[in-house]
Amino acid sequence: MTTLHTIQFHLTPEDNDALANLCGWHSEHLSQLELRLGVEINHLGFKFSVTGLAERLVQTEQFIRDLYQMAQKEPLDPPKVHLALQSLGFDEAKAMDDDQLLIKTRKKTIKTRNANQANYIQSVKEYDVSFGIGPAGTGKTYLAVATAVEALESEQVRRIILTRPAVEAGEKLGFLPGDLNQKVDPYLRPLFDALFEMLGFETVEKLIEKHIIEIAPLAFMRGRTLNESFIILDEAQNTTTEQMKMFLTRIGFGSKAVVTGDITQCDLPNHQRSGLRHVIEVLEGVPGIGFTFYQSQDVVRHNLVQKIVQAYDQFDRRSAAK
Repeated sequence: MTTLHTIQFHLTPEDNDALANLCGWHSEHLSQLELRLGVEINHLGFKFSVTGLAERLVQTEQFIRDLYQMAQKEPLDPPKVHLALQSLGFDEAKAMDDDQLLIKTRKKTIKTRNANQANYIQSVKEYDVSFGIGPAGTGKTYLAVATAVEALESEQVRRIILTRPAVEAGEKLGFLPGDLNQKVDPYLRPLFDALFEMLGFETVEKLIEKHIIEIAPLAFMRGRTLNESFIILDEAQNTTTEQMKMFLTRIGFGSKAVVTGDITQCDLPNHQRSGLRHVIEVLEGVPGIGFTFYQSQDVVRHNLVQKIVQAYDQFDRRSAAK
């Protein structure tokens, strides 16, 4: 028989606005905590009691106190609470110290949300070639861009090169209006968005004009040697095997390369094999190369996204079994 325990504590300093912010509309934030942490939370004003398994109580109390401090500084909503819960990671081993979990740029400091993100950042910093592979919403591209900006600002590299294959997903490029740059711009927009957040719009525009930041389709990489650069290949599941080999052989002296992608969302024609799937087999065991594989539980977007990814994974496994 499972024995439940109860812990009681008092939140200070007493701030009615912060308390309302902590609890959420109709206590939706507390309900969110109860569902995720497997505990029962009750409160009378600033006096809280938490009932659940003994090993969860102390951590839950500390998390509520931390969330209350956050509530005193900024408005909370379910997505923010979800991200905070992701960073809590009851089921993950936190083997890294705080310095290794932070990416520091002039405009902001980014903290990893779970153990796999921390392993990913450590891999990027340790190896000249790193792969981040997993479902959408796990922060693969965002963290790679953040690490690239950090390396540029600390003068570890002289430029950032961001690239991705321009592969259609239901529409043909030839039918889109504009010249080639305008046609491929929608494919590169997620990379622009991440840069704008890290550096600001005006700074990004100036660095692009000076060719310190270059954003281009993968086809433009052919024939080049990229020295003293931080190179990111995004959406790599849409590369062919030939394109992946071409990209990896562009790396020059003093450069780092990060390859990100989701092998379950390939837009290549059925007869073409994904270069990302192929390279996992080719480079297995090669020293100096790091692989990080994300799972559905690493998704840090809306919690419904995590459930959708898990549902697709379960469906694929059932289909394969049949």
